[in-house]
Amino acid sequence: MKQTFPHTPGPIGVFDSGYGGLTILDEIRRVLPQYDYLYLGDNARTPYGTRSFEVVYDFTRQAVVKLFEMGCHLVILACNTASAKALRSIQQKDLPLLDPARRVLGIIRPTAECIGGVTTSRHVGVLATVGTINSQSYPLEIHKLFPDIVVSGVPCPMWVPLVESNEATGEGADYFVRKYIDQLLATDEQIDTAILGCTHYPLLLPKIRRYMPPAIRLVAQGEYVANSLLDYLRRHPEMETHCTRGGSCTFYTTEAEEKFTESASLFLHQPIKVQHISLE
Repeated sequence: MKQTFPHTPGPIGVFDSGYGGLTILDEIRRVLPQYDYLYLGDNARTPYGTRSFEVVYDFTRQAVVKLFEMGCHLVILACNTASAKALRSIQQKDLPLLDPARRVLGIIRPTAECIGGVTTSRHVGVLATVGTINSQSYPLEIHKLFPDIVVSGVPCPMWVPLVESNEATGEGADYFVRKYIDQLLATDEQIDTAILGCTHYPLLLPKIRRYMPPAIRLVAQGEYVANSLLDYLRRHPEMETHCTRGGSCTFYTTEAEEKFTESASLFLHQPIKVQHISLE
């Protein structure tokens, strides 16, 4: 049976499997503060990075449908794993059946679009979760736009746990930050640009900068995703009119509210109120 969703304008939905999407939301709100936003974190089932394509797709689809039900006409998957493993299926298979007028956008394409103007050597590295690296999404998207760029990727399975356990600034993080950077540099000595392909990684930037050669430019996604969304809304006035403008932001989590509030402060540096929600 075809689902029906509210047709009146609503907030822009921002989804992540956990907390990292808050770094994307923060940049989006900085660039586009006038809109209303609804952030949904599937914290009870995070991490997505080690899960299969099928499970990530199912979980992400549940979240997208929930955001549609809550009035969102436009949803941003502020999660590299969801963008890598679920976005295309949702866009091609689900949206025509759910509501062809609604849109779901990811964060890998906007990052790939900027790379051609950043790298000089045309050798780019990607630091990301196991799931994102295994999906090959970054090489695929970059090569569509810039076939000449050589892309090397290294998974960093310990970086997200370090951030979420509030150890990003601790001495224990240095070993794992240096380890994965050294692995990346060993794959290609000509790399002059490194993509931080996980939304958690900006919280490790001080240590990443410490161990990354200064000549290598770091690309964090938030700024590029925010500017891409600004451009998208300018080019699609029919979607822009479906986004309410009240400057508000509402937070939902599938985890315990107090746990989300405590951890979210690491990413947003401000107190927030959050409501529990179920996706299953």
